[in-house]
Amino acid sequence: MAFREYKIGCWMFGISLSLSMFITIILPGIDISSMSSTKLALEKQLTYGWETGFNYYDPFLQGKDKPIKVTLTKDPKTGVAIDKTEAYVFPAGTHFPNGLTHDNILGDEVQKASVSLGKIDQASEDKGAVFVVSVTSNDTPYMEYATVTRGWNVDATLKASDEQLMAGSGKTLFVREGCWWCHTLLPEQTQDWQSFGRPPMVGDFNGESPTTFGSDRKAPDLLHVGSRNSSREWMVMHFFNPRLVQPHSIMPRYDFLWGDKDADGKNIDLAAWDEQYFAYAKGESVYPPGVPTPAADSEARMLVDFVLNLK
Repeated sequence: MAFREYKIGCWMFGISLSLSMFITIILPGIDISSMSSTKLALEKQLTYGWETGFNYYDPFLQGKDKPIKVTLTKDPKTGVAIDKTEAYVFPAGTHFPNGLTHDNILGDEVQKASVSLGKIDQASEDKGAVFVVSVTSNDTPYMEYATVTRGWNVDATLKASDEQLMAGSGKTLFVREGCWWCHTLLPEQTQDWQSFGRPPMVGDFNGESPTTFGSDRKAPDLLHVGSRNSSREWMVMHFFNPRLVQPHSIMPRYDFLWGDKDADGKNIDLAAWDEQYFAYAKGESVYPPGVPTPAADSEARMLVDFVLNLK
C-alpha cells in the first residue's frame, strides 16, 4: 500500500511539475514567438550582434565577434551630406544576430519587408556587411542591407562615421562583470515610469540573447540611462571610481578595465592615483586626481559605450 501511494505521489508530482513548466515556459514562448519585432528590437539585434553571453566564439567574454554601431552625417559612398543616420557595421567574419539567420525571429511582416526591400537575404558574414533600420510607408520596421541597397561597404562606412560605439562588446562585459546583479534593464509598470522611463514591450526582445533583465534591483534601472545621463565624462569617472560622483555608492570600482595604458598611450599608475585620491578623500587635497581617458580598444570604453547606448 505504501509503495503504491508513493508511486502515485511521484506521478502527481511529475505531472504538476510538467504542467507548471508548460505554463511558465512553453505558453509564454509561443506568445513571444508570435510577436513581430519592434524597431527597437531590430536596432538591438544589429547593435549587439550574436550571443552576448558565454559562447564558443568568445569563451572568456572579452567582447569579441561584435558589430560596431556608427553615426553618419554624410553618405559613405558619395560623401554627400545626409540626415543623421545610425548604421551597424559587421566586419568580415562577424556573426550576424539571430534575426538575420532565422526566418521565424522577426515576425512575418518585418521578415517580408527585410527581404523584399532590405535585401537581407543577400548579406554574407564572410564578406562583412553594413545594415540600417528603415520603416515602410505603413510603419513596418525592417532591416536594410545597406551594402547592397546603398553601396555602403564596411571600410568606407567606418571612415565616414562621426561616432563609433562598441556597444555590443560592452554588453558582453556588462554580463561578465555581473552588472545585472544590482542593475535591472526592466522598469516596472508602476512609479518606475516617472523615474526610469517606459517599460519595454514584448516585441522589443526578439532575437536578443541574453536579455539581461536582472534578478534584483539594488541600484537604479539602466534601460534608459543613456537618455537620463548622456555625459561620457561622468560615466568614465563613475566606472573608474564611483565615489568620485556618488560619495556613498556601494558600487565596486572598475578601474581594472582600463588596462595598462590610457588613450594617449601613457602608463596608468593605479597606486599613485589611489594615493592622490585618498589625500582628497581625507581633505588634504582640494581636487581629486584626474581619471585616465580609456584607450579606444579598452574594455572600459566598451562598457561605457554600452551604457550610453541605453536610451
